[in-house]
Amino acid sequence: MADGAAKPDAAVVRDALGVGVAVGLSGFAFGVTSAGGGLGLLQTCALSLLVFTGASQFALVGALAAGGNPYTAAAGAFFLGVRNAFYGLRLSQLLALPRAVRPFAAQWVIDETTAVTLAQPTRRAARIGFTVTGVTLYVLWNLTTLLGALGAKAIGDTRAWGLDAAGPAVFLALLAPMLRTATERAVAGLAVLLGLGLLPVLPAGVPVLVAALAAPVALFVSGRRGPRAPQDLDEISKDRAKDTSEAEDKAMEEGR
Repeated sequence: MADGAAKPDAAVVRDALGVGVAVGLSGFAFGVTSAGGGLGLLQTCALSLLVFTGASQFALVGALAAGGNPYTAAAGAFFLGVRNAFYGLRLSQLLALPRAVRPFAAQWVIDETTAVTLAQPTRRAARIGFTVTGVTLYVLWNLTTLLGALGAKAIGDTRAWGLDAAGPAVFLALLAPMLRTATERAVAGLAVLLGLGLLPVLPAGVPVLVAALAAPVALFVSGRRGPRAPQDLDEISKDRAKDTSEAEDKAMEEGR
């Protein structure tokens, strides 16, 4: 969470609603894809209600529709969802929610709520952004999932529409700006190469599991090159503030 002036509540709500509505509507694509892949209405809606993480849901449905082993499909979806646990570690510090609320808030710890929360300058703004994004996205995602599952028969061949690409596209759009370092970009690139390269030769769902190995491999190679001091958003913000202060002092001295 960056240091800075307080952001108006209305501006935070507006930004959060924009993200929640834009991404929430893509639940329709999941509903259609899931129903078209052979899952029932209750199964489709249960995934959105309980799992509530688009990338994992699309991965699970895609693997099952391709004839993959259910356990392999579930494992792939699980590993994709593990990232939310790391988001939670960061957000728990920023939001500092009461203990009674944390189990319920954990359900909303996903890419979109994390992105909105980390973009806020104060704890109050972060809490508002997290809550508004979470509520909006959860309600819309589940509602549009239901509508998509009900309308799958009317659409016909769901694969011809390419709706299964909606979820991954949203995920990539959120992920791309977060790849700031060379190591992060290397992990993403290696994961893509492994996933796409092994797709024709391995059973459905397995390439996702293998692609997850990109992270430890890249971290191992990076570690052999020597340790590097980590930087989080707070440290980056402090460095920028320090640079700005030094520049202002220099300008004042020159003015004298």
